[in-house]
Amino acid sequence: MDDRFCYYLRVRYCECDMQKVVFNAHYGNYVGLAANEFLRCLPFGENLVDGHLDYQLVKQTIQWKAPARFDQVLAISVSVKHLGKTSFTIATDIRIAGEENVIVTAETVRVILDAKTMVKMPIPHDLRLAMEQGAPGMVVDHAGYLSR
Repeated sequence: MDDRFCYYLRVRYCECDMQKVVFNAHYGNYVGLAANEFLRCLPFGENLVDGHLDYQLVKQTIQWKAPARFDQVLAISVSVKHLGKTSFTIATDIRIAGEENVIVTAETVRVILDAKTMVKMPIPHDLRLAMEQGAPGMVVDHAGYLSR
């Protein structure tokens, strides 16, 4: 695995079908959770979670390569792939924790908005710099995977 930001999440029973395989639609939620944690870790990223700025999803592409199953821990790596004037694209790779193969990839385009007016706005300079740097090596472990 690389040194990108990583979010660990355990698959819950309610996210699975009768064969204990994750429903495809839940991967969008996983990507959103990981992206939010990634943005929270960035300097100036708190402005995206405290109400000063907002962002809106405008496009998401997901490619499934292999399933995840109930109670597996997912290692979700996140990085900024592209920065536009008002939008940014986040690349996400999902693996079963401890395994090399990527089981799901996603690209998500979001647009920065003024939180009060909900009007599209340019990415603020400080946030742009933070996104360019990313959060290499930072980890959020909601699964308790690393403490075992």
